[in-house]
Amino acid sequence: MKLQVTQENLHKALTNVAKVANSRGTLPILANILIKTVGNRVCIAATNLDIAITQYIGSKVTTEGSITVPARLMQDFVASLSPSTVITLELDGTKLKVTTEHHHSTINGTSAEDYPVMPAISDGNTLPIAAKHLKTGLQQALLAASADEARPVLTAVNIHTNDGKLYLVATDSYRLAERSLGKQREDVSLLVPASALHDLLRVLGDVDEDVQVTYDDQQVLFKLSDVELVPRLIEGNYPEYRKLIPTSFAHTAILPKKELQDITKVSSLFARENAGSVSINLNETTQEISIQAVASQLGENTASTEAKVSSEGNITLNSRYILDALGVIEGSEVMVGFNEKLEPCVFKSTRHDDYTHVIMPLKS
Repeated sequence: MKLQVTQENLHKALTNVAKVANSRGTLPILANILIKTVGNRVCIAATNLDIAITQYIGSKVTTEGSITVPARLMQDFVASLSPSTVITLELDGTKLKVTTEHHHSTINGTSAEDYPVMPAISDGNTLPIAAKHLKTGLQQALLAASADEARPVLTAVNIHTNDGKLYLVATDSYRLAERSLGKQREDVSLLVPASALHDLLRVLGDVDEDVQVTYDDQQVLFKLSDVELVPRLIEGNYPEYRKLIPTSFAHTAILPKKELQDITKVSSLFARENAGSVSINLNETTQEISIQAVASQLGENTASTEAKVSSEGNITLNSRYILDALGVIEGSEVMVGFNEKLEPCVFKSTRHDDYTHVIMPLKS
């Protein structure tokens, strides 16, 4: 194998792929990445057996071939080179010679024949999703996914259809995020690991094309023109979450998103002692919303701002969850709505109806 690539292209591919390589796995070769020529392109790939990612980059291929090399070393070495550098990769047995104008390095590798076969879906259903919509949806949903491996289903994002629409849903049982991605005729129900979707979010970047999503009973393929990501699906039944989302509210407040962010940030400084707990109070008479935090050792704070308040009410929430929700809600104005103080609280944009964020209350 002998080929030439630019540092910029190789660095981008290694950044996207190397994170999947697993240096702590039981198979040492999983700490490696696969480098393989495919026509006039070079394929950079990695797998940890739960997820596989492949990126193709343009190259000048002189001789075809393949090799696996340590992911961390290869990534760090290429990252240290100037973006304008042209890199020559040449195979010598199981050694990879990496040459530039000023560097001559040899990296010990392992035969590509010993690397696990990269997964493929030969017979599955496919649906296209615009990359920019998928990116926004993932940013809005992923923050609510659980990190608790004791409940694997909640570590997934539920990609499913309901009433002819495609949804991304995630919940850790303390909060829930639901994003609609528009109309979808065919029934879809996938539990995709949130960790894999974080990897997908990273490679989406500013891509302006459709992501081809192909799936079967065990895995799903997210395919772009130069990237393929294949995670295993999580088995299980996702909770019936829709009954948790209120359809009407006894108490609502409508206000500029930035105003709510500002008063929440201030009160959250005093809420650290109580695990972020803050009290939201709606005042119909003064048409204000206030957020109060009380800490026995630090002190207390009440911050308020004008809002369109429908009726008096109060509820206690985690301030970090509020800020997370506001950080991904589109538009400049938000609606906060709830019923009883121990029932779910909903945050939505007043102009975009495709995203709903639900936060479960705390006992005050």
